[in-house]
Amino acid sequence: MREAFRELIGASRSMLALKQRVARAAQFQVPVLIEGETGTGKELVARALHYQSPRRDGPFVPVNCGALPESLIENEFFGHKRGAFTHAVGDSAGLLRLSQGGTLFLDEVDSLPAKAQVMLLRLLEDPVYRPLGGEREQGFDVRMLAASNQCLEELVRQGRFRADLLFRLRLITLRIPPLREREGDIDLLAEHFMRTVAQRYQLGAGRLQSSARAWLHQHDWPGNVRELEHWVCRTLLLSDSADLELLPEDQAFTAHADDDRPLQYRDARAQALEAFDRGYLRELLSRHHGNITHAAREAGKERRALARLLKRYALDAASFRSLAR
Repeated sequence: MREAFRELIGASRSMLALKQRVARAAQFQVPVLIEGETGTGKELVARALHYQSPRRDGPFVPVNCGALPESLIENEFFGHKRGAFTHAVGDSAGLLRLSQGGTLFLDEVDSLPAKAQVMLLRLLEDPVYRPLGGEREQGFDVRMLAASNQCLEELVRQGRFRADLLFRLRLITLRIPPLREREGDIDLLAEHFMRTVAQRYQLGAGRLQSSARAWLHQHDWPGNVRELEHWVCRTLLLSDSADLELLPEDQAFTAHADDDRPLQYRDARAQALEAFDRGYLRELLSRHHGNITHAAREAGKERRALARLLKRYALDAASFRSLAR
């Protein structure tokens, strides 16, 4: 984890500026708000902030706020004493105690319900808490980092996020540029992921072929770096070559895209739907780390129906699980 800063791969102007701000912000023990689209690498930036800071020898504790049941949030943060409630057969440390002396990373902070936002605001203002069932308050020494792929200012205007909490969280704000704004970085990232996948699955060292390179630059990458990583992994695992080259389905789509002949409505609609399906399914699997049951629930589809769609587009859910962070 000490190498986290090196994982911020990129030589584009926007990434170099981000690295400079990360190195600067890491030295000050204040909250930092990390903003960026899905898949841009918000947790990597949070880890870089931690391991470049004076707290580097302390714990780094990430928590996905969207995965915390509302009824258990206080218990998750504060922990509890034995007998605090039914089935509390022993003491349990909460997130604040687990991250003592280190960094607590609150991913998807925008998903916290109103009551939890009040709790977090109070913790930022007064660093003391009391475990559930405890008699005495305890102090804590934790640096809090928060991340969101939503515009928190817009959520404040909608009444879904507290303005005072936003002000406390964004004493320093770091915006991660999407992949489409990182000119030249896509080649560096693709080659890095090629090496990572080759080492993980004991594949031979290959090269980035020109056809694949051209396709990489044409794609919009709505899932950003995470989507690119999964695409590289899937392509290498399904290819007979160690080189990164387009699979037949990608070649077919590229051929249609490059054809200047006018299309009939039916064909144009079919191509647009296919492109949408591919992008949607890849991003869906990315968010749920290849868990088809959870992905089907979000998509509002039966698990079998989603599995058939994945088979149709040759999307392997296992590759998304293996690359989950």
